[in-house]
Amino acid sequence: MASMAADARRAAVLGKPIAHSLSPVLHRAAYAELGLEGWTYDRFEIDEAALPAFVDGLGPEWAGLSLTMPLKRAVLPLLDEISETARSVEAVNTLVLTEDGRRVGDNTDIPGMVAALREHGIEQVDSAAVLGAGATASSALAALARVCAGEITVYVRSEGRAAEMRAWGERLDVEVRIADWADAAEALRAPLVVATTPAGTTDALAAAVPERPAALFDVLYDPWPTPLAARWSMFGGAVVSGLDLLVHQAVLQVEQMTGRSPAPLEAMRRAGEKALADR
Repeated sequence: MASMAADARRAAVLGKPIAHSLSPVLHRAAYAELGLEGWTYDRFEIDEAALPAFVDGLGPEWAGLSLTMPLKRAVLPLLDEISETARSVEAVNTLVLTEDGRRVGDNTDIPGMVAALREHGIEQVDSAAVLGAGATASSALAALARVCAGEITVYVRSEGRAAEMRAWGERLDVEVRIADWADAAEALRAPLVVATTPAGTTDALAAAVPERPAALFDVLYDPWPTPLAARWSMFGGAVVSGLDLLVHQAVLQVEQMTGRSPAPLEAMRRAGEKALADR
């Protein structure tokens, strides 16, 4: 086992769809920089139904898995241990396989968001706005719990989503106010705006960017920039991208899976930027 830990170890990202994932590029760049020559990182298209058998079939050469949609909640029953961060949002994006065979689940999206914001000088804000109420929005609320001192306004399209966001606010002990998506242009005046919606959803809001915008965190990275992010930058506002988030959460995954710290943030970022430019 000791020689295997030093030589051939495996990791991968699982999800469906998965072909678009940048995780292999980021993790392989980290392995190269860290001199982990025997380490490999692959991608597998796996849905909820196939996940238990895949995880059960992992041998001792496996160090860990990155999990994306739709597996972040499906993996919960398969774990031996779960971090408080992951438990807070009932979502795991990182599965670490320990040497004694235990399956430990964590969520690096939340500290990754916080780290990405801090890299851009955003340490604390008095209030914030969240555009959207899907799966990423709960992680955004959990991250904002660490950086936002006051009220978080969440812009939603349906009462069902509104109820979900209120419940997450109570669970995460953050002050959530619900607003209608029709009024989403008002969100752009907040000290920090977090856009968690799919590609194209916020495009129409670009025209409403104020003359002196504060900070925008847009979780998208392909295509980039989004019309909203491009307009925001043009007016001099701070912009945090989905690639910033992806790299920061991957740094934490690499550190957990390899036991090596710090992971090479800049080498991973350069690899991600190059892969996106080549698409």
